[in-house]
Amino acid sequence: MTEVSDREPPRRRVPGPARPVRPAGRRQPGPGARPARRPGPPRPAARVIRLGSPRPRLRLIGLALTLVMSAFVVRLLQVQAVDAGTYAAKAEQNRYVVHTLPAERGGITDRNGVALASTVDAYDITADPTMFTREQLKVGDGPEQAAALLAPIIGEDQQDLADVLRPKNKELRYVRLARRQTPQVWNQIKDLKTALTKKAETDKSVVNVLAGVFADPSSKRVYPGGDLAAGVLGWVGADGKGGGGLERQLNETLAGKDGKIRYAQSGGRQVPTAGSTETPAVPGSDVELTIDRDIQWAAQHAISRQVEESKADSGYVIVQDTATGEILAMANSPGFDPGDLARADPDALGNAALQDAFEPGSTAKVMSMAAVLEEKAATPMTHLTIPNRLKRGDRLFKDDIDHPTWYLTLNGVLAKSSNIGTIMATGELGKTQEEANEVLHSYLRKFGLGGYSGLGFPGETKGILAPPDQWSTSQQYTIPFGQGVSVNALQAASVYSTIANGGVRVEPTLVRGTEEDDGRFTPAPEPKKTRVISEKTAKTLSQMLESVVDDEEGTGTKARIPGYRVAGKTGTANRVDPATGMYKGYTSSFAGFAPADKPRVTVYCAIQNATEGSYFGGQICGPIYKQVMEFALKTLQVPPTGAAPANLPVTFKP
Repeated sequence: MTEVSDREPPRRRVPGPARPVRPAGRRQPGPGARPARRPGPPRPAARVIRLGSPRPRLRLIGLALTLVMSAFVVRLLQVQAVDAGTYAAKAEQNRYVVHTLPAERGGITDRNGVALASTVDAYDITADPTMFTREQLKVGDGPEQAAALLAPIIGEDQQDLADVLRPKNKELRYVRLARRQTPQVWNQIKDLKTALTKKAETDKSVVNVLAGVFADPSSKRVYPGGDLAAGVLGWVGADGKGGGGLERQLNETLAGKDGKIRYAQSGGRQVPTAGSTETPAVPGSDVELTIDRDIQWAAQHAISRQVEESKADSGYVIVQDTATGEILAMANSPGFDPGDLARADPDALGNAALQDAFEPGSTAKVMSMAAVLEEKAATPMTHLTIPNRLKRGDRLFKDDIDHPTWYLTLNGVLAKSSNIGTIMATGELGKTQEEANEVLHSYLRKFGLGGYSGLGFPGETKGILAPPDQWSTSQQYTIPFGQGVSVNALQAASVYSTIANGGVRVEPTLVRGTEEDDGRFTPAPEPKKTRVISEKTAKTLSQMLESVVDDEEGTGTKARIPGYRVAGKTGTANRVDPATGMYKGYTSSFAGFAPADKPRVTVYCAIQNATEGSYFGGQICGPIYKQVMEFALKTLQVPPTGAAPANLPVTFKP
């Protein structure tokens, strides 16, 4: 076999005779062939459908997706980059809650540390309304169910609670359902919440409708003595602030400073791992009063019983340390319980012993006598002839009883409480009545009339003492015996303490000092002291006041205390009715101190409008003075001096 390396060139074909061309698609009939078909009508040409290009549609879809993704990307950048801080803050706001940590209110004690007002733990029941919505609880009546459970526990109206839990402000996240509930109440609510939570874990149809109920630690003011010294203590309002008395006056000292706590919460519970920030509360200071609880009780018991027996409008008793000015008791009747204001008589709220202004009557004569003695216009032995009537100006003046002409010493004028004798004696204070008025007015002011006591007590009245050039014709002669001038009970008591203290007036005090949380005690500032009369005049007045009690001619014999020398003065004045401004009834009073020769305690008593039995001060207030003074002397362990009384003469023979 021969291998050929290259192809041979094609041979050229020699054309032969032409063959006839057969029609296309036809065969030449041959012998035995089937006859040919007739040609039918021509068939229509087939339609060709051409598909459009998919590229435009793909471009449109791609563009739409690109726009959607771009919007998502822009929004994502806005949330995570541009507005990240804002959204984080909103998240924190919804996640974190801030609660106030109330400061513990300081206590109030008497001078011996006995509690008069104290603070106990309590809770404010609160709620987050957003946790009671249908979205949160999957039920539509969440607030109503919660209110039905809470109402009997916290003592609030069920419908009111439901309304609070469904506020109009849908974004409100904090409401207070009840204030100052006891720990027992909050424990009951917590137990109920726990029971609902456990039941919801096993029964999917149960919903814990109390999940949004919480408690803020708070405190509650309590007064162990009930109505004891209520007028002095005052009360604390629903807002936790002092509403009257020392609770109001010393609110800043007692209240302390609230703190705050901020923590994360989820589902109504604190998230322990999220951390918290806390500003601790600063507790208030404790306040120690000058009040002696036992003496306060004795004074309050005595005045309350006498007001009830006399069917009087009201009454007050002041007990004061003569040397220091400290108030040992300040009792009012009627009183009130500061821990139960809902049952208190609105007219009894406050401290009437400081807020009532009244005409003192004959207890004011001691100031007139002090002026006469200090100005050397007369002596205790000066003789005065006292007629049954005395004409001065356009009036006829008389004593409390009709009598024949009395022949009294100046001491006797005070002992028998003669109005006429007092007018005659004070008329000697000046060459003219106008001069006498000026001198008397100056002594009344020095004794503290017409000015505040210095306590700074809320609502205290300074009384009424007009300037002497404004005294009417009758006032020139009534003011010396205690009509036409007004005082409060403490002012009247302070006059006698001034005489008992050798003529030096010491501003009254109610607070001994404050004790901080760390135990440091800060004493109150020293009270202001003012020399009013000389020590000699004060001693002479003390002897004259003894005659009121010890002498059979005196008006204060019911105030005698066996074994003690007692100095005192009765008072019975026409009373101005505060409702009408007209004279109606009487103000009955008694004031004095003991022991007379070495004073330690002053007691003042006044009763307004006694309508049953006697209305004379010596008759209804003298016994109260005796009862309270005896108790105070024993409590303070003050022994009798044993010295004999002066027994100054009351009358003289013409």
